Amino acid sequence: MGIFYYLLVSLLYVLAIPVLLYLGFKKKYKYSIPARFFLKNNPKFKNDDLWIHACSLGEVVSLVPIIDKLKKHEIDISVITQTGYDRAREIKDCEIRYLPFEVFLPFWIKKHKTLVVVEAELWPMLFVVSKLRGIKTILINARISDNSYRGYKKFSWFYQWIFAHIDKVFAQSEIDKQRLISLGAKSVEVFGNIKNSSVPTISKQYSKPNKRVIVMASSHEGEEELILKNLKLKKNDILIVVPRHPERFKTIYKLLLNFTKSKKLSLAKLSEKDDFKQDVILCDKMGELINLYAICDIVLLCGSFVDGVGGHNPIECAYFNTKIISGPFIFNQKTLFLTVANIEIIEAKDLNTIDFDEFKNSYIKETGKMEKLLNEIEGKEL
Repeated sequence: MGIFYYLLVSLLYVLAIPVLLYLGFKKKYKYSIPARFFLKNNPKFKNDDLWIHACSLGEVVSLVPIIDKLKKHEIDISVITQTGYDRAREIKDCEIRYLPFEVFLPFWIKKHKTLVVVEAELWPMLFVVSKLRGIKTILINARISDNSYRGYKKFSWFYQWIFAHIDKVFAQSEIDKQRLISLGAKSVEVFGNIKNSSVPTISKQYSKPNKRVIVMASSHEGEEELILKNLKLKKNDILIVVPRHPERFKTIYKLLLNFTKSKKLSLAKLSEKDDFKQDVILCDKMGELINLYAICDIVLLCGSFVDGVGGHNPIECAYFNTKIISGPFIFNQKTLFLTVANIEIIEAKDLNTIDFDEFKNSYIKETGKMEKLLNEIEGKEL
């Protein structure tokens, strides 16, 4: 099975080379594609203790509390995305690499004591080669959404092969545990979501405006227009729009120009003004969402008002006890939503009829069992 899979991905890699070379010139992939698919400036790790792999920014952030408690170890971190890499580099005393594409892993992976993989990063060669090197493999924060489970079951034989190379699995919920076991996972334990244990770090302290601050958080294509069409702003409101993807900043600014002109409201970019004196503000800077949660009253948690994304993490804003309004499409975040009290689920069309003042502030209801996880990673007997 392993040889057949390796030959297949090798063929796909050769066929994809022209596309990868083209994408490598795009700013978004300027460093990640050369590193992952051509090993540019991406050597093997030097250490042989703990190796932690995450995909992108959100997963890296969620790992910080765990890494802080493992500082007596030499820790290597691999990622997939540029934003994940940039955030991981802020973690002191860790080696950071991009995870190479699977064709390179048999020659790139060196022996570590333990490999910890976060969530759905089920790259087969990552686990197969690690086990061949004698590495203990752990999957944490594991979850399978409703939509994903239907697809996973069709290829259950494939996932049984992957899970045969994973020693321990920490699932987010009992439902996730049963789904993982049905796909061949062994030694599965319900832990909860590690993001519950993350304490948001404020990088810039803003002064709270003497107004009601509404943050449209991590919005996707189609959501801004849909929400603006239905949202009723009061005279004492400030609306801050935070698009999920920076490449959409210019498009959203044009949309907000038209919106504010029609409503006779003032507009500014956060990169140019951060005094919060305008009615509507476009957050056109990365890494500001936590800072804005700290001064806001209401969060419109996006990725949930249009179908396809599946919602975003409510833990970060709940940490600041904001009022949280979400759309109904949260299939990727159901477990996290269960850990936060007082989230209001509303369709975008109903935003113009509700009174935010009637809603209660959110708070986090439960946390993960950190000590058990740390003992497993460190190989300690309970």
